[in-house]
Amino acid sequence: PAKARKQRVDAFQAGEGEVFLISLKAGGTGLNLPAADYVIHMDPWWNPAVEDQASDRAHRIGQQRPVTIYRLVAQDTIEEKIVDLHKQKRDLADSLLEGTDMSGKMSTDELLKLISAG
Repeated sequence: PAKARKQRVDAFQAGEGEVFLISLKAGGTGLNLPAADYVIHMDPWWNPAVEDQASDRAHRIGQQRPVTIYRLVAQDTIEEKIVDLHKQKRDLADSLLEGTDMSGKMSTDELLKLISAG
């Protein structure tokens, strides 16, 4: 499978296909796709860093065009809750890095919810 995967990636990079489908786990590490200029996330992952890393496959040396990222989220589903969780995690991480530490403004239950949800 590794050899076949490399052949498919090489073909895509050479312009032999307009679409390259890959799962978040398979596309998250060790893969560069600078031929891609659109990334479409079909299913949100609990950890926003996994999605970011997969999106970064298109943001690589050799990328000549702007990269557009879409996240498809169905209304009134668990996906909306996952996206809200992403925002909370990003806000918390940003506040810690900026030194504003919003964790002090969160209740213990809210912090535990963030940790237990992945």
